[in-house]
Amino acid sequence: MLSPCLFNLYAQYIMRNTGLDEAQAGIKVAGRNINNLRYADDTTFLAESEEELKSLLIKVKEDSEKVGLKLNIQKTKIMASSPITSWQIDGETVETVSDFIFSGSEITADGDCSHEIKRHLLLGRKVMTNLDSILKSRDITLSTKVHLVKAMVYPVVMYGFESWTIKKAECQRLDAFELWCW
Repeated sequence: MLSPCLFNLYAQYIMRNTGLDEAQAGIKVAGRNINNLRYADDTTFLAESEEELKSLLIKVKEDSEKVGLKLNIQKTKIMASSPITSWQIDGETVETVSDFIFSGSEITADGDCSHEIKRHLLLGRKVMTNLDSILKSRDITLSTKVHLVKAMVYPVVMYGFESWTIKKAECQRLDAFELWCW
């Protein structure tokens, strides 16, 4: 268990060293600049412009190399809300993507959450299917079945919902799923 802790210490050291802790780069959220999100060994950089993002990546790459860590270009992806030019770092092209998964949630360039909601509804259906024999059992009380659905299905469907932008169609899908559960 020491390895993840050491990695996190190095990652924090690199972010502080590059000045990303107090940098003006990034996007404004509630009056604060946010330029990186970290979870385990994944880091997502946020920037207002292509130049700003490139500058952030180069700073982190250089400071990482100073402590013996190497930026994996094959795992590095770029997503932008507007078209961008092709990037190269150390002669390798950095892939441009239209979406990515961060901490279990799909982030899209256009901010559309409909695919993410559909994905969660499918996962919820899988859980319901796995619980089918239990939910049809006459040996388990209705109250226990309700608790099972609320404890095992709803969290899967609603994971990350705080960040969803829900349109009328998605709201109807969520309502229909809830009715289907019962």
